[in-house]
Amino acid sequence: MDIGAFLLDSVPFARLLGITFDSIGSGTAVARLADREDLHNHVGGPHAGALFTLAETASGAAMLSAFGDQLSRAVPLATEAKIRYVKFAKGEVTATATLRADREAVVARLDAGERPEFEVAVEIRNAEGVVVSEMTVSWTLRPNRRG
Repeated sequence: MDIGAFLLDSVPFARLLGITFDSIGSGTAVARLADREDLHNHVGGPHAGALFTLAETASGAAMLSAFGDQLSRAVPLATEAKIRYVKFAKGEVTATATLRADREAVVARLDAGERPEFEVAVEIRNAEGVVVSEMTVSWTLRPNRRG
């Protein structure tokens, strides 16, 4: 499965913002948001909502790279997100997401009929590599209803 294409097809808003992926795999993802004037805030940098969406999208790709094989039996849902705007962002920004859970433990909970929860950490960096925002997204895999 092409996770990036799947995600952008499933989440049209991320596609609308022009989010692209540099890499996706093994519980990680790197997503990019180009510098676009129509996405700027009142001080000329990417709007907080655009940064949030970039980070959330990267977290979803990282989550899918780890649990995409479970989609036939569970629906992934973001349940909470916390973002910290560390420095003023200007120009193109890149979000790096990393799964903060053991895949086998999460799948074992799903196998046991539970609804596992786990986190994905995201750092957003400017073109110089400086961290401008940090986000943690909590995800769950909601088992499909039977029958």
